[in-house]
Amino acid sequence: MEGLPQGYRPNVGVCLINSDDQIFVASRLNVPGAWQMPQGGIEEGEEPKSAAIRELREETGIVSAEIIAEVQKWLTYDFPPAVKAKVNRLWGGEWHGQAQKWFLMRLTKDDSEVNLSNGEAEPEFAEWKWADPEEVIEQAVDYKRPTYEEVIRTFKPYFQGSAISGKCKSTKW
Repeated sequence: MEGLPQGYRPNVGVCLINSDDQIFVASRLNVPGAWQMPQGGIEEGEEPKSAAIRELREETGIVSAEIIAEVQKWLTYDFPPAVKAKVNRLWGGEWHGQAQKWFLMRLTKDDSEVNLSNGEAEPEFAEWKWADPEEVIEQAVDYKRPTYEEVIRTFKPYFQGSAISGKCKSTKW
């Protein structure tokens, strides 16, 4: 893939917004309290745009979304040592961190199609919510925060208005 930094796992991220310009975030099953936007690895021979659509569907069940914009360059973050050891064991390889292509998508229907355990992939998230951009940044794990800041700064001009924090939705109940 063109411009992919060496030593970084190719990955995509999805900044999904609703009609109120709130951003979809979900809390990780394996890291309680860690909220993130959907993201995932790019498969061999897969284009980043296709990977973003696939990851959104696999992780959230959402198929009704349109791509509005894309961050033109790869954004990277490094794994902290403990995370690096774990993911390198899981994924095989020696990755410094992840290089991500980010896509801004807008939900084109209501959020009733959200299904965090839709059977397409092993569930990664416990619950989800719509959040304002500042909350998304505040609740991200430390090592992803600079990437989230850049993603939101890049996509903010595409937002139609101001965001208001939404109610948490859980798959536990």
